[in-house]
Amino acid sequence: MATKLTLSINENTIKSTKRYAKAHQTSLSSLVEQYFNYLTADQIEEGEQLSPLVSELAGVIDLEQDFDLESEYAIHLEEKYLK
Repeated sequence: MATKLTLSINENTIKSTKRYAKAHQTSLSSLVEQYFNYLTADQIEEGEQLSPLVSELAGVIDLEQDFDLESEYAIHLEEKYLK
């Protein structure tokens, strides 16, 4: 169910975001909703349960404390596409 929301945002930000939305054939409302979903994607609602598979897999990988995921992924992509 959609609910109306009023926001106060800088005029220049609104103008540039409207251009972005038009170029990507979407609406401001859709962009805001997608962003809110992105922000809260890793949060589990109170009372919400993880699926049995996710619960089973949680904590399976034990990474070093200083492991840099972004750097390692960049290296992986370079090896995959540049060699």
